[in-house]
Amino acid sequence: MKYGHQAMKTVASRKRAGTEPATGSQRARAYHGFTQQILSGGIRSGQFISQRELMTLLDMPLGAVREMIPRLEAAGLIKTVPQRGLQIAPVDLKLIHNAFQVRSMIEREAVLNFVHAASDEELQAIEASHRDILRRASAPGQNAASDVSLLDDAQAVDWGLHDRLVDALGNDILSDIYRVNSLRVRLIKLEHSVITPARLIPAMQEHLSFIAALLQRNAAEATRLLDEHIHSARNRVMSTPLEQVRQEWPSSITHQPPQGKSIES
Repeated sequence: MKYGHQAMKTVASRKRAGTEPATGSQRARAYHGFTQQILSGGIRSGQFISQRELMTLLDMPLGAVREMIPRLEAAGLIKTVPQRGLQIAPVDLKLIHNAFQVRSMIEREAVLNFVHAASDEELQAIEASHRDILRRASAPGQNAASDVSLLDDAQAVDWGLHDRLVDALGNDILSDIYRVNSLRVRLIKLEHSVITPARLIPAMQEHLSFIAALLQRNAAEATRLLDEHIHSARNRVMSTPLEQVRQEWPSSITHQPPQGKSIES
């Protein structure tokens, strides 16, 4: 009875401190909240943040935050720095190379499946959503005030296509790997580029050419266009000083670094 009373006091103390063991649902919510902070730019690459700050930012108990951290560390999204605390993965040229290489490997496999698995109706719906974004981005006098949801909608359409490609494989392991890598790619993009309506147009046009190849069931052309699109996206985030790119970009990579400044779509 004495033991039970002490256990109850310990549980009550943990609840007051927010450090009680997290449930599976809380861990999942904390991780989801962290990913949403990356997507929204609330968490940036290289940022130092404490467990208490994460607790406040995610509106989750400290126990859930603590149990989430090993998962983030294993995914390479966060690391513990002695004397400093937690650091969101800093973006460097190695991360850019690795993240885009993983993306390319998975999406190339995915497109070979999707070109045959996707129905005409699905592809036409995807095409229509892209044309709508292109129409809005191309409207005369387009600015943030005239279409406040354009950038969010465009990002959802853009990444929705890539996510759908991979999910259509029906391989949960690959989908999970791809989702984690997508967070790395998005950290890179937030660090290196700014999205504007004008910069959406080239990306939407690239997607529409790719979708046309899918509708024609032309696997070779779809793969070629996907390769070009991913290479273009990688180049657009390479907006570090050109001299630094030339010095640090691994010589083993086939493509040359971009000649001048570039942008992200």
